[in-house]
Amino acid sequence: MKGIYVDHAATTPIDPRVLQAVSAVYSLPCGNPSSSHRPGMDAREAMEKARFHVAGLIHAAPEEIIFTSGGTEADNLALKGFALANRHRGKHIMVSAIEHHAILHSAKRLRALGFEVTVLPVDSAGRVDPLDVQKNLRKKTILISIMHANNEVGTVQEIEEIGRLTREAGVALHTDAVQTAGSIPIDVDRLGVDMLSLSAHKFYGPPGAGALYIRKGLKVLPILDGGAQEHGLRAGTENLPAIVGMGAAAQLAQAETAARTEHIRGLRDLFIKTILALDKGVTLNGHPRARLAGNVNICLGSTGNKESLETLSASGIHASAGSACNSHALKPSHVLTAMGIPREKALTALRFTFGKDNSREEVEYIGRELGRLLRVRARRHQHPSAAGPAKPPPGTGKIIDLDVRGLYCPLPILKTSETFSSLRIGDVLRVVADDPAAEADLQNWTRSTGQEGVGLLRNGTKICFSIRKCKDF
Repeated sequence: MKGIYVDHAATTPIDPRVLQAVSAVYSLPCGNPSSSHRPGMDAREAMEKARFHVAGLIHAAPEEIIFTSGGTEADNLALKGFALANRHRGKHIMVSAIEHHAILHSAKRLRALGFEVTVLPVDSAGRVDPLDVQKNLRKKTILISIMHANNEVGTVQEIEEIGRLTREAGVALHTDAVQTAGSIPIDVDRLGVDMLSLSAHKFYGPPGAGALYIRKGLKVLPILDGGAQEHGLRAGTENLPAIVGMGAAAQLAQAETAARTEHIRGLRDLFIKTILALDKGVTLNGHPRARLAGNVNICLGSTGNKESLETLSASGIHASAGSACNSHALKPSHVLTAMGIPREKALTALRFTFGKDNSREEVEYIGRELGRLLRVRARRHQHPSAAGPAKPPPGTGKIIDLDVRGLYCPLPILKTSETFSSLRIGDVLRVVADDPAAEADLQNWTRSTGQEGVGLLRNGTKICFSIRKCKDF
């Protein structure tokens, strides 16, 4: 069988019809969209046509669409541009613990600039509770960023309900919709969002083009200094071929999303049924119902994902262990960690994300190959002891300090886990961190491994989290 691509959450193959639209741009007379001569005006017309189609995909006005180089730039512009433009109103923002690192690292940068950042936890299915959003609202809260659906486990958030809360509070709401555009119908007014990020290569368009929807009247500062392109919010000559391709992909998505989704959801449901029947140790990550049509994220329980991916690749199956941005890091996903999945189990996670061109036959083949992999591994696997966890002895034990400032999540969790393995039952580890995602991740890690949180102190950007070792893991 030919190679099977099931990593559409990382990037989608460019649709041949989109490629044709991109190629046509190169046959146009050379012209900069900002030039006033005829070639420049033709280039401007092509770009504005694309803007119209991108706006149509999310039911926005064309003038509310700002073209960027992709989702990462759109996320940076949304958080940094809005926060810096509105800091006179307040310096408190909220993000969820499972955001893309474009959001988490932008929040970290803002924190270093004096903003307060609240990292909202998620439940075991990867969902933010709207009541947590409401509970953490302050008078100085100016911005909340919650992704529409998670790129790793596919869980879809209750953005419409969160949007209702933010409208009532007069707080701006941004959502990273990179994974949902072209997969879920989006209406920015119905969702109640003020900003929304898109990326062309996630819905069969070319890489190098993205967009940020900014509700009319919202004040945002540019993060790139230069010319007046994109209403003065994104300096630099526009990437016309990629933008035209994004417009073509958006136009196709508007017409075909319903049929694509029905087909992909059928493949997903068949695959979930198949793999959960393979072995009782296989578990599904993410929400069982509120999930993207093509996303299946599983933990194999005892088989490391690096070895599993190599075996599957040898069989012509191209999947992933999670976000492409972290694919070379031998560490558990910050998303799975935030969901309370223990480190060793998280390191067995695989993500299969299906697209419009996958078939039922391919799903059945993947199921057979995955079953073969599990049978081979089962012969080498020894089950751990079923003995109960040891209880900590009386007394506080030793106090050990661990400074992980300057490290982005999930590195604080990894360092904590490594240090914990050398401690004795009853010892206390004091972790000092400054990543805004570390607080929620450390709390989730503590609960999931059965340890005891015995203290939490905050001083500006400094977080000191104390954990007593209650059992080995």
